Amino acid sequence: MLKHTILKLAAQITKYRLYKWASKPTITQNKQFLNLIKKGSQTAFGKDHNFMSISSYHDFKSKVPVRDYEGLKTYFDRVKSGERNVLWPGKPVYLAITSGTTSGAKYIPITRESLPNHLRGAKNALLMYISSTGKTKFTNGKFIFIQGSPILEKLSGIFKGRLSGISAHHVPFFMQHKMLPSWQTNIIDDWERKVEKIVDETINENMTVISGIPSWLQMYFEKISKKTGKKISSVFPNFNLLIHGGVSFKPYKEKFKFLIGKSIDTIELFPASEGFFAFQDTQKTNEMLLILNAGIFYEFIKDEDFRKNNINRISIDSVELNTNYVLIISSNAGLWGYNTGDTIQFKSFYPHRIIVTGRIKQYLSAFGEHVIVKEVEQAIEKAIKQTASVVNEFTVAPRFKTDKKNACHEWFIEFGTEFRNNKRFAEVLNSELKAQNKYYKDLIDGNIISKPVITQVCPGGFKKYMQHIGKLGGQNKIPKIANDREIASLLENLKLI
Repeated sequence: MLKHTILKLAAQITKYRLYKWASKPTITQNKQFLNLIKKGSQTAFGKDHNFMSISSYHDFKSKVPVRDYEGLKTYFDRVKSGERNVLWPGKPVYLAITSGTTSGAKYIPITRESLPNHLRGAKNALLMYISSTGKTKFTNGKFIFIQGSPILEKLSGIFKGRLSGISAHHVPFFMQHKMLPSWQTNIIDDWERKVEKIVDETINENMTVISGIPSWLQMYFEKISKKTGKKISSVFPNFNLLIHGGVSFKPYKEKFKFLIGKSIDTIELFPASEGFFAFQDTQKTNEMLLILNAGIFYEFIKDEDFRKNNINRISIDSVELNTNYVLIISSNAGLWGYNTGDTIQFKSFYPHRIIVTGRIKQYLSAFGEHVIVKEVEQAIEKAIKQTASVVNEFTVAPRFKTDKKNACHEWFIEFGTEFRNNKRFAEVLNSELKAQNKYYKDLIDGNIISKPVITQVCPGGFKKYMQHIGKLGGQNKIPKIANDREIASLLENLKLI
């Protein structure tokens, strides 16, 4: 078919263009930097930080400190009030609402210049998938993106809403007839009812591409299986591509294989309200290509330095492989020296590919072990494989020493099938964490803390927990690790274990 020939040609052109800038990371990033400084010099932020005198990255670091949303909140509040030329020339076209920490909801500007970055990422990921595999038949069927409501409201003349809802307004016209769910279903607020309706709309369709956050997709697949009594591959025989992002897919991998009933291709994305940072550009690796040419200038701080308040920032030309970095950005959305809170590692250079290792505020160090999300996800992936088990969801909390119990890590796990070999599962978790984390190993070997304890969460327990706290669906996720027992205590109090 002509369509498939054109798609393959577009894929090859995209591959050529991407790897052209990816082969010159320092030059590409320096170009982004200079363009950003030039544009930002006429803004209130640029004047406050003397952008006119910035001619180098060294100048920038000396004038613009690293700050998170709370640190820049006075500027964001001025943008929300409708003031022009605050962080970027003019006014943003959207405000993306995302969960905050100390200041409640965050309102991240999306400008006319930054919008294409959000929209092109997934498109380029699909074209690179075609380039990598030669497969185009998936374009013959229907696509679904399980997302938040596309209803937008206005604040000071600026449309505001969830990023996924904003993206729903920019589906290319030639793709609209292929996209599900319908507008009427997408705007349903009640998440459970929305997923039920999505099942009704899609169950008899030729679904070929399904995308979303793994926890949302799991709920969707489970409802289809319950309704039909079949594996997803039997309901959707042409479904061969799953696109995911938001959280690591590894802990869900075996569960999805069980629900789908066969192995399929997957593409990982790294989207955020602050920008579309990376995507998986080849099926040969699960690592993601860092997007260096889309109006974002990246900086990196070693997470061990960051935790010691040693803010030693470096640019792309100074990064090392397999080192955990906090991701800092400046962008054409008007974010300057902005701490995204995400942590990453570089896994290859030329092209620069990364993995997401977690959040800088999400780490477990109740006893000085400094365990990060990537380490617990890797440990549970190994335990799942070695015990042939299925895990729906999990979280890890510290259990503090009492007269009757030793201090340890307590793993709250909702298994997808009946599971009784908790001791073996815990042994694998322990050995894998010891192999990855020297601080954890020292604590275990020194009998400061005991080996992990598994506490089984009842079927559907995490879903009930999210319902109880009013965060079922949307962009909400179960934190994988914590330094307190807030989640653990609520699971206990709700009798979900």
